[in-house]
Amino acid sequence: MKELLRTTDPTIIAFATALLDGEGITTFAIDVHMSTLEGSIGILPRRLMVHPDDAIRAERVLRDNGIECTEE
Repeated sequence: MKELLRTTDPTIIAFATALLDGEGITTFAIDVHMSTLEGSIGILPRRLMVHPDDAIRAERVLRDNGIECTEE
């Protein structure tokens, strides 16, 4: 899996997931339940992962819709 983006804003994860699902790109959100450990204050980022074969196309879809991807 390749990290596509990292954010503390859950709405960006939801929007990005919807965009990529619409393009037929499977995503996997990780660290979504970390708020239990942090006390639900939103300081730990959530990450959105994609298969490496889909990464370039997924990055293009997100950037075309104003979402900046994680730089590696």
